[in-house]
Amino acid sequence: MTTSARVIVLAGPSGAGKSRLAERIGLPVLRLDDFYKSGGDPTLPLITEGPNSGIVDWDDPASWLLDDAMAALDELCRTGRAEVPVYDIPRNGRCGWQTLELGDHDLFVAEGIFAQEVVGPCGDLGLLAAAYCVRQHPMVTFWRRLTRDLREHRKPPLVLVRRGLALMRDQQRVVAHAVARGCRPVTSDEAYAEVSRLVRRGARR
Repeated sequence: MTTSARVIVLAGPSGAGKSRLAERIGLPVLRLDDFYKSGGDPTLPLITEGPNSGIVDWDDPASWLLDDAMAALDELCRTGRAEVPVYDIPRNGRCGWQTLELGDHDLFVAEGIFAQEVVGPCGDLGLLAAAYCVRQHPMVTFWRRLTRDLREHRKPPLVLVRRGLALMRDQQRVVAHAVARGCRPVTSDEAYAEVSRLVRRGARR
């Protein structure tokens, strides 16, 4: 398969700063969280234990459409252009589509909480430039995630607090899972420095 671009994957816990880092890098960004299933999908996984039992487990990869995400990644790498969904988290569903174009860039960023799941397939297809798991202290991640989710009215406040505490306890496992999928654990500044070197090397070719 002939490709015109490759992808830099940014994985990591929710609230670790992936979106902020992607914006700082300045390359085109594919938001992998836009590939969530819609709220009425009967295949959505449910939380089975604890205070949030019975509601959708949006932190389970089964709540997300890997095949759709890979199709968009493949299209971007081959043609430099793809139609991608726009997902409204408070409404738990897609609210439209937009065109993502790479222009003259031969690198782009894909980021999201399930980003580690595309690392292996992208590597097998020759689409992968690099893969990182962005991490920071669990308390910092908890606070940034909570303030973001409250500001954006993503879910009811009590659900967000309970989810945030559960994710804080689970952060070490999330990072280990991303590393097992092929991501390198880094701070945001470390990832930015490495990606900057990749971009400079590409510009000199």
